[in-house]
Amino acid sequence: MTELHESAGTGPGDAHFAVFTDRADAAAVARSFARPGSRTLAHASGRPWLVGHWHDDDIVTASVRGASLAVVGCCPVDPDELRRRAARLRDLAELDALARSLPGSFHLVGALDGGIRVQGTASGLRLVFHAEIDGVRVAATRADALAAVLGSEPDLRELAVRLLWPAPYPLFETSMWRAVTAVPPQDAAVVAADGRTVRHTRWWRPPEPVRPLADAAPLIRTALEEAVGARTRQGGVVSCDLSGGLDSTSVCFLADRSPARVVASTWPGRDPADTDLAWAERAMGHLPDVEHVVWDADASPLVYEDLLGIDDLLDEPTIGVMDRSRVLHHLPGLAARGSRLHLTGIGGDHVAWCSEAYYHRLLRTRPLFALRQLRGFRALWQWPLGGTLRALADCRPYRKWLIDAAGDLRGALPPSVATGLGWGMTPRLFGWVTPEAERMARRALLDAAATATPLHPDRGLHTDLEQIRSCTRVIRQWDRMAAHAGLPMASPFLDDRVIEACLRVRPGERVTPWRYKPVLSTAMRGIVPEECLRRSNKATASMDASNGLREHRADLLALWEDSRLAELGLVDGAELRRLARRPASPGLSDAILYSTIAAEVWLRGLARPRTRIPQP
Repeated sequence: MTELHESAGTGPGDAHFAVFTDRADAAAVARSFARPGSRTLAHASGRPWLVGHWHDDDIVTASVRGASLAVVGCCPVDPDELRRRAARLRDLAELDALARSLPGSFHLVGALDGGIRVQGTASGLRLVFHAEIDGVRVAATRADALAAVLGSEPDLRELAVRLLWPAPYPLFETSMWRAVTAVPPQDAAVVAADGRTVRHTRWWRPPEPVRPLADAAPLIRTALEEAVGARTRQGGVVSCDLSGGLDSTSVCFLADRSPARVVASTWPGRDPADTDLAWAERAMGHLPDVEHVVWDADASPLVYEDLLGIDDLLDEPTIGVMDRSRVLHHLPGLAARGSRLHLTGIGGDHVAWCSEAYYHRLLRTRPLFALRQLRGFRALWQWPLGGTLRALADCRPYRKWLIDAAGDLRGALPPSVATGLGWGMTPRLFGWVTPEAERMARRALLDAAATATPLHPDRGLHTDLEQIRSCTRVIRQWDRMAAHAGLPMASPFLDDRVIEACLRVRPGERVTPWRYKPVLSTAMRGIVPEECLRRSNKATASMDASNGLREHRADLLALWEDSRLAELGLVDGAELRRLARRPASPGLSDAILYSTIAAEVWLRGLARPRTRIPQP
């Protein structure tokens, strides 16, 4: 018998599956993954290869003479080309080149001579996990699927780590279950034909940021065109966010050039100073064939809404639950207008801009240029001179930074300049976190520091990659929520090919105090009208967040009345209830509660009633 959450169904855009080697014992384990409505893709022997849920539009497969390939997700790969690739496959390592060449966002699975290879995306939007089950190594796209078959409970130390604000790399990329191993996004999992031996092989490395923007802009434009085209080439109706910002506006104009009919969706903020609607209407003046839907700002959910009612299947805590109601609120209305897919501009902030931390190195390699730019950043972000000098003089390696962070988890929040020019935001724990949870989080940081290497030696590129991967951990769960709500979402900026094209730009041209998102405004010239490219800011929705704290304090209070985290000894429930009664308490507007709420909501989701499914 396997326990299933009652909401365990799936729809288009929510493919998830487990992968098995071509062995009799693996086939026996595969039966534990069968679900009502699940599908099976077989090896040539007839034994299960993939078992899970997917829509026909989400998968392309090919099998030739003992070699099989499956591309699962969004990818416009031609089936005949995939068949030719399978026919030429002599080693699973050859799939590295294929993975690096295809547009879209997808899992790539290969099988050859009894062994298997599984990978997700370098962005981290599509992940891979594996575990040993009855002596068989099984890979899967969701950690909870493996944990459910194993009957595992979440690891207490992992929960303590997720209370950090924020959990730094590599701590946020681990599985919540000790018996389930997470595969780093840049790696593929290869399980040998013996069905037991597993190794990780690196298939992706970030490009060096050395291209002038003028040379890179056409490549970025092409990558974005292909990313949007992968979602719109089938025609029909698609909807797009249109906030009037550069990111969503670019996606909307690209979609308008496609065979699909476009519905643009604008949600104005409650703040009277919010200019999103004005900028969206300016864009609509150039989109005569696009239907424009403007939602009532006062009818849109606030941050923190419906936290007690969340029943999504999540395989890790996510701060995305805070905005879940806001993200999903408009999807039924767009589906009613015929939309089959909703495109967002999410990720543009992470790839079309970049970390000021690059200037730590640039100060040493191009000092005059860096000093001019840093003077501008100081004025833009109001960095004090002393703090800026201290941050620039800080040359600690990443491991030392993690060790130092472990020793100061209760300190004040670091100044923004230290975060902006350093290895990232230093993690913190707050007054409601218990000493035992602090001890576990500190131990995890120190253990990570013993072996961790940054994502790149340049702290700027490290920070860019970490921010992309932190973002995709949230979007991965939102995508699943949206698919369950009936309208799948997609974020073209988070496709690997788009990320690579943007990362190639020299950092001095990618992040500058003198221009807003020069990468995107340059790449989109000729597609997005000039007047729409002139926007140099974005709305923050801070009023929606602060209003949400006040209006939903009763829900927050109820969340802590019978707190699962408190039962486990990780938080002080009384202190959290005190804060819920005082939503104006210092610091709460800075989102410091998010990680704790995320962990609490996730634990409650695990405890919801489950449906017992008899296995064949």
